[in-house]
Amino acid sequence: MLRLLSLATLALLATGCPSYDRYSPVADQAGLVPADQFARYGAEQAQAVAIGRALGAAYTGPGLAEAGRQVATALAYARTMPDVASIRVDSAAALLTVTFRSGWKKAVVPINDGVAPDQTANLPPRQ
Repeated sequence: MLRLLSLATLALLATGCPSYDRYSPVADQAGLVPADQFARYGAEQAQAVAIGRALGAAYTGPGLAEAGRQVATALAYARTMPDVASIRVDSAAALLTVTFRSGWKKAVVPINDGVAPDQTANLPPRQ
């Protein structure tokens, strides 16, 4: 009986171990408005989608060095957007918080839909 109880406890502990993949849940677009549709809502929304696509395209792996390069690439791209006032980086969560000139703040997550950032619909000319 004790052996059975210890086996059951071990099985419960093994199934309760968390996954350390922090990128996939953040990059998952299931349940969100499709990126192309969101980009058609306005110029700032299109810029947010383009930044998200740049962030998603720069993903090369789960390591800290790779995350740093990914965020740096997206940050450089975001600074070329005409309406971006400031950007805050959260590399642990793989997202950027972008503040636009209008005051609107948007958490930008990686978008891995295979579309180049500059091909985003409704995107104003970059600086």
